Amino acid sequence: MNQRMTLNELSVPLRALRLLTVDFGHLPAPTVHLSTVYPDRLELSFHDNLAGFEAWREALGIAPDAVAHDTQGDGRTRVLKVTTDLAGAVLELIGFAQVTGPHNLVIDEGVAA
Repeated sequence: MNQRMTLNELSVPLRALRLLTVDFGHLPAPTVHLSTVYPDRLELSFHDNLAGFEAWREALGIAPDAVAHDTQGDGRTRVLKVTTDLAGAVLELIGFAQVTGPHNLVIDEGVAA
């Protein structure tokens, strides 16, 4: 990480964010993450809102089969992730949602919780 990085050095993802705001300001608001560790990356994440993730994926013209599916937290959280290029920035969309249903039962000493 560069401790002396200036805000101007994050101009690529900030420019991408500005374009998204203008073109897709009507879509659900994501959590926005910028980092000096990855100064070319803009991360938009959606927590407990896969519909928001899908709205952005569709608006950006990203094919459904480009989305990686995974789980975390011992299978309790579904994670959708896709990366694309936008205005010179690496745009990463991430969706998180709680896994529900009988396949999410936790067994502790023979008792389903």
